[in-house]
Amino acid sequence: MKINISCPSTGMQKVIEIDDEKRLQSLYERRMAQEIDGSVLGDEFEGYILRISGGNDKQGFPMRQGVLTNTRVRLLCKKGHKGYRQRRAGERKRKSLRGCIVGNDIAVLNLVITQIGEKTIEGLTNDAIPRRLGPKRANNIRKLFNLTKEDDVRQYVIRRKFTNKKGVEVHKAPKIQRLVTPLTLQRKRARKAEKMNSVLRNKEEAAAYKKLVAQRLAEQREARRSLISKRRSSRKSARLAAEQGK
Repeated sequence: MKINISCPSTGMQKVIEIDDEKRLQSLYERRMAQEIDGSVLGDEFEGYILRISGGNDKQGFPMRQGVLTNTRVRLLCKKGHKGYRQRRAGERKRKSLRGCIVGNDIAVLNLVITQIGEKTIEGLTNDAIPRRLGPKRANNIRKLFNLTKEDDVRQYVIRRKFTNKKGVEVHKAPKIQRLVTPLTLQRKRARKAEKMNSVLRNKEEAAAYKKLVAQRLAEQREARRSLISKRRSSRKSARLAAEQGK
């Protein structure tokens, strides 16, 4: 079984291969997100604590968190599920996925170091690879540099410079996401004002419509009343004319 070990604090990763079944027995029946003692992998990992983050079986099917079995299952997947990419709107498809319990059919197991031990491991904790890109979201930049709300985040964006294919040195910086500026606040106020104006306009239009309906009903009642009075007067005049003819 191949063990892919990554160290987030240094940005490095290492792949080791373990063929000894006795050492692998301590990994079997463990679930994803469980932590294991590093000494089961060897003496060089003494004092390390590692977390199981996933893996693939021998046919390449990925482990899925929440599927409590050590075999492969077929699940009905939809948009947002891991291990499935929707091709059409509303599409669902049954896909083969591996359970989250480690078994002997796992080909590659992914581990993440959560606690570093005393010994330094070559290719894993002996060096540090700097992050190529800095944070992009405004709150993450504030967290990185310990800024307050009053500080201007745009002055602390991590820029990088490189030489492009034409041999020109270019400076690049990410577009800050969720940055609150006076323009965004103005647009927010405009949206709120438009919504309030729409509510008031709807109320006025509803009141005008109700008034118009009441007016039309009153006109209909008045027309019906005048029609009834005309009929009565015509009947009365016809009756009087008949009496006089006798």
